[in-house]
Amino acid sequence: MDLKERIADDMKAAMRAKDTARLEAIRMLRAAIQRREVDERIALDDGAVLNVIEKLVRQGQESIQQFEAAGRADLVAKEQASLAVFAAYRPTPLSPEELEALIQKALTETGATSLREMGKVVALLKPQLQGRADMAAVSARIKERLT
Repeated sequence: MDLKERIADDMKAAMRAKDTARLEAIRMLRAAIQRREVDERIALDDGAVLNVIEKLVRQGQESIQQFEAAGRADLVAKEQASLAVFAAYRPTPLSPEELEALIQKALTETGATSLREMGKVVALLKPQLQGRADMAAVSARIKERLT
């Protein structure tokens, strides 16, 4: 079963269970997926759906920071509940040790020794790390290694 089908099935289950918080988060996710499909006139595969989920997670995390700064604990809890729903569709994150091993392997495979070659390393790692690691943090680690 692909990711879009799983999301649709989970939405039906949330409707049956009358779980409004979960249903609201899943509807937001499905709307984002459909919006991207309509905008780009394509059917999204699992990788593209993961990109949509990652974008929603980043937006949710930014919202949480803003709500905390404004003292809105109710909205923080709502966003955290949505993030918990989205987490069910993301692959398991890599441990720091696994991430370091993959970075080292990519550095060895590409033979990168300077910052100019950082793009090669990131391009090699990106498909392996999609949804499993924060690419900004990975880029920072690679940059650290190459300087």
